[in-house]
Amino acid sequence: MANMTKGKGILVILAMILALAGVTWVDVYGIDDYGTISASDITLGLDLAGGVSITYQVVGEEAPDATDMQDTISKLQQRVFKYSTEALVYQEGEDRINIEIPGVSDANKILEELGKPGQLYFISQTGSDGTENYTGSYVVDSEGNYDIKYELNKTLDELEADGSIKLVGTDVKEARAMSYTDSMQNTEIGVELLLTDEGKEKFAKATTEAIGKTLAIYYDGNFVCVPTVQDALTDGKASITGNYTWEEAEALASTIRIGGLKLELEELHSKVVGAQLGSEAISTSLKAAAIGLVVVAVFMVVVYFISGVAATLALLLYTALIVLLLNGFDLTLTLSGIAGIILSIGMAVDANVIIFARIKEELAKGKTVKSSIDIGFKKANSAIIDGNVTTLIAAAVLWIFGSGSIRGFAQTLVLGIALSMFTALIVTRLLMHAFYAIGFKKEKWYGVAKERKAFNFVGRKAIFIAISLVVIAGGFVMMGINKVSTGEILNFGLDFKGGTATTVTFNKEYDLAAIESEILPKFESIIGSAVQPQPVQGTNEVVFKSNTLTDAQRAAVDEMLMNEFGVMEGQIQSETISSTISNEMKSDTIIAVAIAIVCMLFYIRLRFKDLRFGVSGVVALLHDVLVVLAFYAVAKVSVGSTFIACMLTIVGYSINATIVIFDRIRENREEEDRLEDLDGVVNKSITQTLSRSLFTSLTTFIMVAALYILGVTAIKEFALPLMVGIAAGTYSSICLAGALWYILKKKIKDRPKKVVEELP
Repeated sequence: MANMTKGKGILVILAMILALAGVTWVDVYGIDDYGTISASDITLGLDLAGGVSITYQVVGEEAPDATDMQDTISKLQQRVFKYSTEALVYQEGEDRINIEIPGVSDANKILEELGKPGQLYFISQTGSDGTENYTGSYVVDSEGNYDIKYELNKTLDELEADGSIKLVGTDVKEARAMSYTDSMQNTEIGVELLLTDEGKEKFAKATTEAIGKTLAIYYDGNFVCVPTVQDALTDGKASITGNYTWEEAEALASTIRIGGLKLELEELHSKVVGAQLGSEAISTSLKAAAIGLVVVAVFMVVVYFISGVAATLALLLYTALIVLLLNGFDLTLTLSGIAGIILSIGMAVDANVIIFARIKEELAKGKTVKSSIDIGFKKANSAIIDGNVTTLIAAAVLWIFGSGSIRGFAQTLVLGIALSMFTALIVTRLLMHAFYAIGFKKEKWYGVAKERKAFNFVGRKAIFIAISLVVIAGGFVMMGINKVSTGEILNFGLDFKGGTATTVTFNKEYDLAAIESEILPKFESIIGSAVQPQPVQGTNEVVFKSNTLTDAQRAAVDEMLMNEFGVMEGQIQSETISSTISNEMKSDTIIAVAIAIVCMLFYIRLRFKDLRFGVSGVVALLHDVLVVLAFYAVAKVSVGSTFIACMLTIVGYSINATIVIFDRIRENREEEDRLEDLDGVVNKSITQTLSRSLFTSLTTFIMVAALYILGVTAIKEFALPLMVGIAAGTYSSICLAGALWYILKKKIKDRPKKVVEELP
């Protein structure tokens, strides 16, 4: 690469342009006439494209217990996540549960795969009279493979009276796929069961009696598994082993979980619903992304000249590849996923800014252009890798331990970070060497850094800290005022506290655009908050989800629909619905973020060999979260599902910016290892990275601002706090993080190094 000839340089540039054109072509048109792997083929979430909605009703005349309903919802969530991590499960009224699954349109197929929840039994091979409860016969499939098909010889009522039903689904506390090592030291796949206290006793007795025989698992009219009992199992744990793939084991575990529901459910109705965010959510987001990319590209070229051209090509290739890979990895794209992509685009630009700033610094030292390019990339590596890996660790933890939209955010962020590192460290580097090889060898094409006098950031630390404390304290005060006036510290929306679903059957079919322009403004003017419309495909029915309506508001909405749109009184139904963000999802998110912070602390301690860097970074990160929280309280922005995505975006963005400054402090301390000049080192490091901090924040801010200007209401509610978060993250990285490390460094001295005297 260092000795690239002019011919090779031309080939590299042409290859990059052709690769960009090729990937863009696939993004637009796909690889066949059906548009496979094109942008239009990406699986979209409920918020962007809608999906299947299924309503179950609890069997029985009495209202179900609230705890049983919550347990049922929790287990159904685990079941439907196999279709999409963005699937929603929530309560409607007293005895109904709604399931919404994005990216699918065949309700019957989903119903067939889900089965009828709440009917799972463990049946012994023989009854008390010694006769067989079920028998198996060999069958041959179309490919000539043998299998055993089992059939019941008695009815379930007969089996229950006989005592042959040893356990039921509710005796199983947990079921999950697992790997194990067999007697031949081979890794196999199976299912692990954890039983309840009551189930433990039942299972111990059943397996003791059935050693050498089978204990069948029967669900929804079918045998799902007929394992042979090898030993008596008395510890409340069991393993189902066999020739399973991981997918088969996951499916079996999922079936056992749904069969363990405390409530028996029956399908009430199913339908295909439209996008929650409206018809313009995707188009406006695409326009915003395109405008943002153009502005960022112009900015990069104006500021960094030929380096900016290389960065622009790399960024365009990154954008084209991210669209392609969303399809390749079959990820479901939601507004949270868009947040992850925005963050990774910001980090892709950030990596280039770090590199180019280093190149300009080397040129200022009198190095040649060729040498400056090589040294610039080399010196930028540590900051880029540390910043990206730290964010990558957080994203990976959220992916593993998070749920729902949190996992969707993490998936797109992981993909984006990995791809941004590739384009910055590989693609941009190749292009820089190629441009140099074809003749761009003068300093004027790259720019020379100007020596800046270090600003005394550390000397003003008291002012910066005081400003932050005042803002954060003001947020808490405002939360208290909100609590007194409204009963809630924040303006929690439908996703967090539930609300009302108003199902309306109109006299004609309205498309989403007409609903948004004609009906929503009048609906929202009555209730004073945003409404999510979901038209039901192929019908005149529309579901309007809103915050909980009072009796007066319901009456006003009904009157408006009847007077303005001719809806009959009997065609309007309102039901109370629970939050779509469950308590389990909230706790999963908190746990995941806590684990992510610990992992980031460990990585920073490992890389920087100083825990004070990690502590300072986390404090700065918490500062940003609290500032945005204060903004939510003061501005009364609706707190919905995008709230979590916004906070996670800020966490990832803020820590990356801070790491870059810490990396420069570490480098400068190695050159000037004098404790008495510690404040000078910190001030110098922040000043040297100031352009990077401001430019990266500006480019990311541009992307989000475009979303805010062009986006629909829900996207504006996401973009506005995110812009505040970007500003807060920039402030904390520049004004607080280094100062906090300086304070800790002064207060907590290094341990004295052990000196070993040489023996004479």
